[in-house]
Parts: sequence; structure tokens; C-alpha cells
Amino acid sequence: MNSVRIIGGAWRRRALRFPDAGGLRPTPDRVRETLFNWLGQDLSGRSCLDLFAGSGALGFEAASRGASRVVMVERSDETAAALRANAEALEVGKRVEIVRADAVKFASSRGANAPRFDVLFLDPPYNQGWLGRLAPMLPRLLADDGIMYVEAETALDVCGQWHTERSGRAGRVFYHLMRNGESDGAQ
Repeated sequence: MNSVRIIGGAWRRRALRFPDAGGLRPTPDRVRETLFNWLGQDLSGRSCLDLFAGSGALGFEAASRGASRVVMVERSDETAAALRANAEALEVGKRVEIVRADAVKFASSRGANAPRFDVLFLDPPYNQGWLGRLAPMLPRLLADDGIMYVEAETALDVCGQWHTERSGRAGRVFYHLMRNGESDGAQ
């Protein structure tokens, strides 16, 4: 088992354990710190979707910082079981929901009247075309004024109708904060 620590909020310094699965790469501490500086440290009242949950670092970090609802989607049985064990250890209650499903199937199953999320975390496996497949489904997942965080193997200007507002790079990881509408070019 591998582990990563939550870096802020109510569960700061608590460890998340996850299996040694191919392609599973938790968002580095420094990048998570930057992301939550961009989003704000308090996510009270916000609903978040972590569509490729993996280690759960992004979703649990959001819940630790007060998000009212966090849905974590993971297709691997073993990794989903580790997410459930972490949720139980943290005593998250009903604020965190673990869904064992494929990301595209989850996204496409959302009806037009389903509540949309305020924050979407997208950190899919690289070089498999996930972002292109998901881009047309983003409007049914994310509120019009919602914020999307994307990690990718290359720099992105857009993903669907969401445009990069801020971005950075850590090693091979390009990370982006995106909003619906025109980019203001801020970095």
C-alpha cells in the first residue's frame, strides 16, 4: 500500500492509503497546495466531483476543507475499496460518496435535470483520450459558473467550453484551473 497525506483543512496530516496500481499518480502536495490557493481554502457549501478519484487526494482534500458534497468516481474495484476504507477511517459521513464506475459511463448517465457540481477534478490516465471523450459531457456535470481543475500530459487552452484561467507545471504534470467562457489569459 502507498500513502499520501491531506495537506489542509479538518483532516490535515491524515494519511490516505491506496494500492500500488499502474498509472495511479496522486496529485503532488505542492500542486494541491497551489490548487487550493486558487480555489480558496474554504469550500463550504460547494459540491465537488472527482471523476478519476484514484488515491482520493483531491476529493478528500476538498471534503477536509468543508465541501458539502464530494462524489468520487473510480473504476477499479481495489482502488474503490481503498477509497471506502479511507472514508470510513476519516468518518466522512454522508458528505463523501464513492461510486464504482467508468468515468464516461458515469458522465453519460447523468440526466439533464441532475444537480451539477460546483467543482470538477479531472486527473485521468494520460495518453488515452479521456479529456476528448468527456468534453461534450462536461455541461451536464459542471454548473455554468463551476470551476474545473484538469491535470494533463500537455498544456491546455480549452477543454470543451471551459478555458484555462490559471496553469502551472510540475515535472511532467501540466495543471489547469478552468472556467466556462473566455480566457482572460491569467497564469
